[in-house]
Amino acid sequence: MKAFILPFSSGSTKNSCSAGIMLCMAVALLVFVSGCTQGGTGPDSNSVDANRTGDENVMTVAKGDTIKVDYRGTLLDGTEFDSSAGRGPLEFVAGAGQMIKGFDEAVIGMKLGEEKKITLPPQEAYGYPKPELFQSVPLEVLRQNGIEPKVGLSLTTSTGQRGIITEISDSNAVINFNHELAGKTLVFYLKVMDIQKP
Repeated sequence: MKAFILPFSSGSTKNSCSAGIMLCMAVALLVFVSGCTQGGTGPDSNSVDANRTGDENVMTVAKGDTIKVDYRGTLLDGTEFDSSAGRGPLEFVAGAGQMIKGFDEAVIGMKLGEEKKITLPPQEAYGYPKPELFQSVPLEVLRQNGIEPKVGLSLTTSTGQRGIITEISDSNAVINFNHELAGKTLVFYLKVMDIQKP
């Protein structure tokens, strides 16, 4: 706020001095009020979206956000098992349990446009193979359903279960109904492409 000094002659009376002081105070008050009411100076004009953080006001992922993520998944040896390339970003609700545990947790706190590499042990991905999901099926049953058994053959049951034949004996085939990535450590390369707040 600017200071104002009004000139008074040496011959001014007491009343004139008082009037001058009152005028000075009125001018100062007017300047102060004007400064408070000008646009762009109050806190509202510079308000930051509550869903954004940091000096750059970059939006970050929070639980419950609907987000889109570009990703590439590989095994430890670099073998790629999945990717969003050519299909567009993967869309899901962060923290809602729609993704494997480690993937779901990794995106929380990521900024829009941020890239990240994560390595997930089996317990944070598809878990470890369960013995009860290895099932022995008579070869005759498979052949009756038009399936010629051979090791490595992938198949899907009428209930939607997916499995792979791991062993064949004289009369039976062993089918592994565990997820194909169960027991494996997975590497994901992530990039947050979009964040929609609820």
